Amino acid sequence: MKRRMIVSLLLITSVALTGFVIHLPRINAAPQAPQVTVYNSNIALVKEIRTIDLKGGETTAVRITDVPALIDPTSLHFRSLTDPEHTAVVEQNFEYDLVNTLKILRKYVDREVRITTQDGNVYTGTLLSAQGDVVLKEKDGITILKQDQIEKFQLEDLPEGLITRPTLEWVVKAQKGGEHQVELAYLTEGMNWHANYVVHLGQDEKHLDLNGWITLDNRSGKTYKQATLKLVAGDIARVRKPRAYRAPEEKTLMPTPETDEAAVEERKFFEYHLYQVKEPVTIRNNQTKQIEFITASDVPAKKEYILRLFPMGYQGGVLAEPEISTKVKGNPDIFISFQTGPDQALNQPLPAGVVRLYKEDVDGAPLLIGEARIAHTPVGETVRLRVGRAFDVVGERVQTDFTKLGPRALEESYKITVRNHKEEPVNVRVVENLFRAAEWEIVKASHDYTQGDAHTIYFDVSVPADGEEVITYTVRYRW
Repeated sequence: MKRRMIVSLLLITSVALTGFVIHLPRINAAPQAPQVTVYNSNIALVKEIRTIDLKGGETTAVRITDVPALIDPTSLHFRSLTDPEHTAVVEQNFEYDLVNTLKILRKYVDREVRITTQDGNVYTGTLLSAQGDVVLKEKDGITILKQDQIEKFQLEDLPEGLITRPTLEWVVKAQKGGEHQVELAYLTEGMNWHANYVVHLGQDEKHLDLNGWITLDNRSGKTYKQATLKLVAGDIARVRKPRAYRAPEEKTLMPTPETDEAAVEERKFFEYHLYQVKEPVTIRNNQTKQIEFITASDVPAKKEYILRLFPMGYQGGVLAEPEISTKVKGNPDIFISFQTGPDQALNQPLPAGVVRLYKEDVDGAPLLIGEARIAHTPVGETVRLRVGRAFDVVGERVQTDFTKLGPRALEESYKITVRNHKEEPVNVRVVENLFRAAEWEIVKASHDYTQGDAHTIYFDVSVPADGEEVITYTVRYRW
């Protein structure tokens, strides 16, 4: 008597799989602890060692299902460590036609199915259509069932070509039979990392403490158990190409900090920086993991006020209309800066990431004062963080004169008032953009100034407590 495998599909209000798992025959040896190298560009390089059985002198079909859903199959490297010279991959396939109810039913058109409705009635016949309503040809006629009427489908087997998870398949030819240790290396998308920094600014605002955290996000569709984890900081060149398959979005989990110690080793690698976590870590799918990798205390810091009331820079050509930039008012940006280097309290490179700054209130509770994003910063550079705008410092810029000196020259004058409503004096850098023409000359100024780039000057002024400072200057343009 021939045994039939009955596959049951339960439907609740719609045609959808619920807890539906089909076990396929496969050779799928569990990997040893993998090596995972994650880059800043949403990719990771995974290296695994597996043990598989191969037939000597013949080809063996090898199927591995516990691979990332976002694997790049064209990047795969397969090598036998047991007999590398006489073992070769004849064919490789990446299967991603994943099973679901609609795909199964479409492949069952013109085949016999058994349907149980929610009221307990059973219908057996040939499936004619599963698009929208289910159309069934029974012995005594055609039956049409609404999807919300159906509780269960019963099918004889799983249609050919459907799989329950993304699968790698090889046809391997080996001269030596038996167990082989094989090395797999491949790239996968869906893994990314960046740095997050927590900065506590001292009460004197002249020192800070910094903690850096690696934040690793795994959405590749696979869990990596007890992995050796490396992270590369830098911008590597990549060739972009379309992908045929994307894993479904799943719920993002909350960060999982690893706080035992800052057990990360930093070293240079090619033109990048590499961070290796000293202890194995488990990187679960759909998990955000944090690992501390930098700590620094009592780092010298500097607070700056930068007032830029007219941000328009030189655009090329000539702007000779007087009504441009007549009057504007605003508050200066606040910057906190510090240096890295061998003579500083922080002698480490800083990978790109987000910096959040805190300062303690009078009761000792830390409060957020701002956040900023930094680029990859090597040792020996200055980090400048824009954290917000000053509440009690106000600037006002007024055009006081505009005179055309002929068809190819003009002069204009400005008055900039900086008011300080704080109980202590502040130093403010006022940035002025000379935007009207390529050739310019300051013919008169109330304060010394410093030239920045070809079309920018700075006035550094000290504004007394509860007082103001007035800057005036005249610029002549020629073209």
